[in-house]
Amino acid sequence: MSNYHIKHLEEYYQVYRKSIREPENFWAEIAEEHFLWRKKWDKVLEWDFTKPAIKWFQGAQLNITENCIDRHLGTRANKTAILFEPNNPDEPAQHITYKQLSERVNQFANVLKEQGVKKGDRVCIYVPMIPELAIATLACARIGAIHSVVFAGFSAAALFSRINDSDCKIVITSDGSFRGKKSIDLKGIVDEALEDCAGVKTVLVVKRINSDIHMKEGRDQWLQPLLDKASKECVAETMEAEDPLFILYTSGSTGKPKGMVHTTAGYMVYSAYTFKNAFQYQENDVYWCTADIGWITGHSYIVYGPLANGATTVLFEGVPSYPDFGRFWEIIQKHKVTQFYTAPTAIRALAKHGTELVDQYDLSTLKVLGSVGEPINEEAWHWYNDTIGKKKSPIIDTWWQTETGGIMITPIPYVTPTKPTYATLPFIGVQPALMDENGQELKGNQVEGRLCIKFPWPSMARTIWGNHQRYKETYFSAYENMYFTGDGALRDEVGYYRITGRVDDVIIVSGHNLGTAPIEDAINEHPAVAESAIVGFPHDIKGSALYGYVTLKDIGESRDHNNLRKEINQLITDRIGPIAKLDKIQFSEGLPKTRSGKIMRRILRKIASNEMDNLGDISTLLNPEVVENIIENKL
Repeated sequence: MSNYHIKHLEEYYQVYRKSIREPENFWAEIAEEHFLWRKKWDKVLEWDFTKPAIKWFQGAQLNITENCIDRHLGTRANKTAILFEPNNPDEPAQHITYKQLSERVNQFANVLKEQGVKKGDRVCIYVPMIPELAIATLACARIGAIHSVVFAGFSAAALFSRINDSDCKIVITSDGSFRGKKSIDLKGIVDEALEDCAGVKTVLVVKRINSDIHMKEGRDQWLQPLLDKASKECVAETMEAEDPLFILYTSGSTGKPKGMVHTTAGYMVYSAYTFKNAFQYQENDVYWCTADIGWITGHSYIVYGPLANGATTVLFEGVPSYPDFGRFWEIIQKHKVTQFYTAPTAIRALAKHGTELVDQYDLSTLKVLGSVGEPINEEAWHWYNDTIGKKKSPIIDTWWQTETGGIMITPIPYVTPTKPTYATLPFIGVQPALMDENGQELKGNQVEGRLCIKFPWPSMARTIWGNHQRYKETYFSAYENMYFTGDGALRDEVGYYRITGRVDDVIIVSGHNLGTAPIEDAINEHPAVAESAIVGFPHDIKGSALYGYVTLKDIGESRDHNNLRKEINQLITDRIGPIAKLDKIQFSEGLPKTRSGKIMRRILRKIASNEMDNLGDISTLLNPEVVENIIENKL
């Protein structure tokens, strides 16, 4: 019996129960039936959360690129693997077939070998969303080098810290990148970052924007001439199941980024299996995830998960607002996209511009809509469902993390009944637990607590690069024998999960624990509000009070702000209760966000608490300029 593709709710429960009762048998079956192995494993799972030490498919040997590319060549050689949609809509899209991908990955892998890159070496990839980004990651995996992709919007300081932390030997970049109307000098940023990086001996440069750049003698080389000379054949390196595949940095709350290490076999099995089911992918579908490969979403659900299933995956270089806010819908129509996966931030930004731009395009090919990055608020959920999905494409509100490697809680489309703002049920093999402040598990339904996972899953990160102690303290010290996610959640009367926000975003007001997500949900229902973020600040009487940062839609700008503040607090009172009313409401032109669209509440919290001298590195934000504006207009 294959449990690889779940098609109805009864089957979900049946497969889920099996995955919990006999996890080793379950994952062994999935791994054996659906992947290529050079050598089978000796042991499916060995784990100890106290150390923590987790090993999946121990003793197995494989190469992930043989599973993502080579095994499809017999049946899918001429199928489009990567569909590249450039920033400029007038530039033609590129269809890269599995055969072409194979040749290009092999050539790139041979170039890396020629540059002295060996198995286990770290390679930093700082490239925009162009085919070379995906090809470079796969080329590293082909030869057993560990890739560290850094989002190509990060500052020189952020790039330096990541190159330095993992001691990268080589940097792959491009002359620059296009972003809407702008072009960005990526090579200049790399040059600045490398001023203090003695370990980097080679920089390979992709030509993208054809700008005039400085090439440092003896270090910098144009990539294309090297590729032209390289062979299209490259035997894949044999990897052990637990060999590291990549390091991906996630911002730490202390400011120093954490290099999460993901290993080969478990990550491959879980990213592929979740992709197949969460998106209900069928052979001729065209799947599009709008994330950047610089994030875990791009690693798992643009590159590895789709390609391991022989899918066609869209790679988009541009932004949702260029040349206008109809760009996403134009691309869906043009390429007949069937699955669309994006962030609530993008949905809210697009909803702000009404439906006129949506109505111009035919979105009838869409079968599944996905949401990732943060909990989706109710108003955005309904707009996405009604306007984009026309109420016929289920929304999967997926909860997971850089650390988890793959989707952990999600509806399965056409299988799980959806409920706005709820991530619904745990994915196959995932064992969530809600914990109270005293470390006791909250059993049964209609409970709220801290979200933990009590059993390992194949794609979990194994450590933080160079700092296993920090990994243990961050994820395994809060609750005994549990992985602590850092998120709060509630479980409703039928067992559905709703993520209520980061636990450090739970604010205790007059002894009441208030999660920020439900309050923001209430505010965002106001017709004049585009987006909001709530933080706590010290208060003499209540301990903490609530400070709201609110951005307005165009219709709100002309309204009287004092009246708007009253209306917003009334909405909160009606939805949650007067205890959750805001002491201060500041209207701002934007909210500080990470490049993946998460609102940086940590910065907002410091501003609200007058700790302006200690904001940390804000250069990595999508929009650092809004921080100044918020400080200037602070209440």
